[in-house]
Amino acid sequence: MARRNHLTALLTSVVVALATAVALLGPAAPSRAADPATVSSGLDDWMCRPSADHPRPVVLIHGLGANAESNWALHGPALAKAGYCAFSLTYGQTSVTRWWGGGGFAPVDDSAREIGAFIDRVLAETGAAQVDLVGHSEGAFQSLYVPKVTGYAAKVGRVVALAPPTHGTTFAGIVSLGRLVGGQRLVNFFTDGAGCFACTDLIKGGPAVARLVDGPIAQPGVTYTIISSKYDAIVTPVSTGFVREPGVTNYYVQDKCRFDPVGHVGIAVDTGVTSMILNGLDPSVPVRCGFGPPF
Repeated sequence: MARRNHLTALLTSVVVALATAVALLGPAAPSRAADPATVSSGLDDWMCRPSADHPRPVVLIHGLGANAESNWALHGPALAKAGYCAFSLTYGQTSVTRWWGGGGFAPVDDSAREIGAFIDRVLAETGAAQVDLVGHSEGAFQSLYVPKVTGYAAKVGRVVALAPPTHGTTFAGIVSLGRLVGGQRLVNFFTDGAGCFACTDLIKGGPAVARLVDGPIAQPGVTYTIISSKYDAIVTPVSTGFVREPGVTNYYVQDKCRFDPVGHVGIAVDTGVTSMILNGLDPSVPVRCGFGPPF
């Protein structure tokens, strides 16, 4: 019993630590409310109108425990500077996590509906027919899930998914250890008991994972790019994100940038990944390597 109690405490602390690490990537960005004086392509500028070169607005979907400001502090402004109408949201907050600003903890289906409503708002405000989706971690999973399961495929042109737990993750092997020692009831405590309902959905064999992988993931008319890191220590095994289907390009950061040590969280602050996002949205843009932190 003592051994189980110690493991329970370990599992709970790991979820909280992982979520906090993502949320604390950097200081929250200042408010980006629309202002008539801002450049029309500014991030979260609701006066932005898509151009002929970039006809689809980009919706940015953050990872577990993060929020719009922390996850997209680097990549978001870069997209706006490149001429995209780019919009971000904080989704999936619960009563437990709202006080510190962390998102993504709600059940995946609840968050998917929230993201779908945001897509509808972006389309209505910009007059565009479709959006492109760029997601990181849980947000990358949502960028695959929303078109397929929530029925938004016709409203999406391209998807760039950064380190998605597409086929479920063992959270660095911790979930597998929990099942071995305490069974599924212990894993449930680790996820729902810690207030992370999305964790239950995203672990290997989780209900949202089962819905996503039931039949083809790639939807007709949508072009997908999935980018993972060989050094990802959170979405494990590292190949779990790839989708081996027509219309999907899969690669590791290190396939393009051999010496980049970036890990799962560091993808959010890697300038090389910025260029990979831009390339995924527009293949004529070359990839330029950078470096991200190895965590």
